[in-house]
Amino acid sequence: MEDQHRTEPRVTYCYRHPDRETGISCVRCERPICPECMVPASVGFQCPECVKSGSGTGHSPSASAPRTIAGGVIAGDRRLITKILLGVNAAVFVAVLVVGSRLVDDLLLFGQAVTEPYGPVEGVAQGQWYRLLTSMFLHQEIWHIAMNMLGLWFLGPPLEAALGRLRYSALYFLSGLGGSALTFLVSAPGQASLGASGAIFGLFGATAVLMRRMNYDMRPILILLGINLVFTFTWQGISWQAHIGGLAVGALIAYAMVHAPRKHRRLVQYGSCALMALLIVAACVVRTLQLTP
Repeated sequence: MEDQHRTEPRVTYCYRHPDRETGISCVRCERPICPECMVPASVGFQCPECVKSGSGTGHSPSASAPRTIAGGVIAGDRRLITKILLGVNAAVFVAVLVVGSRLVDDLLLFGQAVTEPYGPVEGVAQGQWYRLLTSMFLHQEIWHIAMNMLGLWFLGPPLEAALGRLRYSALYFLSGLGGSALTFLVSAPGQASLGASGAIFGLFGATAVLMRRMNYDMRPILILLGINLVFTFTWQGISWQAHIGGLAVGALIAYAMVHAPRKHRRLVQYGSCALMALLIVAACVVRTLQLTP
């Protein structure tokens, strides 16, 4: 009689991320690794530690350097850029508390505004394009910076680890500038806007794209994104333009970064970032021509 006893398949977890199930092992050390830790090899995948130590193959250091899913170099501190962004936002917030409204007026995103009765007109339309960037780091209320920085700390490190520092930085800044540009393009000229929300929504979009690419369960991020979108369109005083602009830019750039064919990876990634930057500039030029004689 045939033995009816059946052995259940053993569940393995990534040795670097013990909470993640995986069915892939490093071809050199045979330890289980998750998609984030997979470094493509000539046959199969290697873990980052084996790639770092396996320099005896005669390859150049750049060829053997561990790479992220987007082709970036795996860094020792995968939260460095996120920490820097948190620090800059916190520093500007403290500066606003010390200096007061004068600093806020200098950094706010204005399309075009009269600073005082019959006084000079200033804003992005008058050439102060720096406001598109400075407004991304400007907060006045403690709840505002707390919510944005919580989102940055929650979404930033996984994306920084998956994309690499340079690509992650490009994603963050272009998402924020995309939100600022859409706000400038469609809002009333005198409507002020500030905060890192555009960049944070860019991280939301990028996270959804990355999770889809790695076949992760997308329900948590989609639910969280849906809740934030509800607040965007129902809470008075929120700039939906910044949120939607950042979300769209972040998702599009992330898609180009993680789906670019390996043979033309840098061309596709750098090209998509350059194209997005050109679109942002074009939107600002069009709005400036509308608002100035």
